[in-house]
Amino acid sequence: MALNLDGIIGDSSALTDVFKIIEKVAPTESTVLVTGESGTGKELVVRALHRNSSRAANPFVPINCGAIPKELLESELFGHEKGAFTHAVRSRPGRFELADGGTIFLDEIGEMDLSLQVKILRALQEKEIERVGGTQVKKVDVRVVAATNRDLEKEVDAGRFREDLFYRLNVIPMHLPPLRERGGDILTLAGHFLGRFCSEKQRPKLTMAGKTREMLLTYTWPGNVRELENFMERLSILCDNKEITPEDLPDKIWRDVGEKPLKKVEEVVVRPAGFSWPTLDDMRDKGGALKEFLESIEDRLLLEALDSADGVKNKAAELLGIKRTTLIEKVKKRKLLEK
Repeated sequence: MALNLDGIIGDSSALTDVFKIIEKVAPTESTVLVTGESGTGKELVVRALHRNSSRAANPFVPINCGAIPKELLESELFGHEKGAFTHAVRSRPGRFELADGGTIFLDEIGEMDLSLQVKILRALQEKEIERVGGTQVKKVDVRVVAATNRDLEKEVDAGRFREDLFYRLNVIPMHLPPLRERGGDILTLAGHFLGRFCSEKQRPKLTMAGKTREMLLTYTWPGNVRELENFMERLSILCDNKEITPEDLPDKIWRDVGEKPLKKVEEVVVRPAGFSWPTLDDMRDKGGALKEFLESIEDRLLLEALDSADGVKNKAAELLGIKRTTLIEKVKKRKLLEK
């Protein structure tokens, strides 16, 4: 039977190795520990493990252990009985109970408090849990898959992660490669995301110039697939032309690939030699009067600031030396993000 890899895009050798592990491991009941940098798509892989297992028809229950305060995480995982703590007005099942018969995904497990790690170990070994404030032991049939962007062996050495839990989780280790090691997958993903966002925004699909594609392949993508997806969405909003040129790429990409940003003047690409005041000829070339010419310059600076600030309006306003409310008003009035 062919693997169901819905949502996972790419055919690089690094990703093909991951697919081979999924094919072997998915049908088993073994615990899996998925490691990799943030933004590499660990949850997509875990969902693929579930979809290709005998538990596929049963619940898949994810929980981000790093996103829930530690004083609430135990209740989220194991549930609680009425009156167990303030505001516990009724009994409530936890994620382990909700996942009974299926798969529970413990994301960012490296963030979990040591005291709670003991209870996770018991749930793994004994297949039983106990609600907060309860006295009854409940049997649960769940497959546990965990993920982390931390080096858990180093965390064990530092005393921040239990050694026995690490070995219990690490039955089947699976490492996701960072995007920079996936070669042509970068352009495949970029095209996929760009097409999707252009469709959502009802604009013609953008293409990428050869130099642009080369720079995207060279950039190290510290935020991995998540960064690429967000960047393609930004381009689908801010790019004025039908083709994405190197000039549309932010300075951080230019710096990372070891080049300086280019400036385009009358279709000739040159490196800027310093600041140059606009002239009357520049205004005439744009075919407008003074007011329209100045507004076009201001629009360009507003968009450049938003791009440099990754869309964060507070930061963009600081770069421009104006108030955030002023920035928002100008952007909204001129519909800059709709162009």
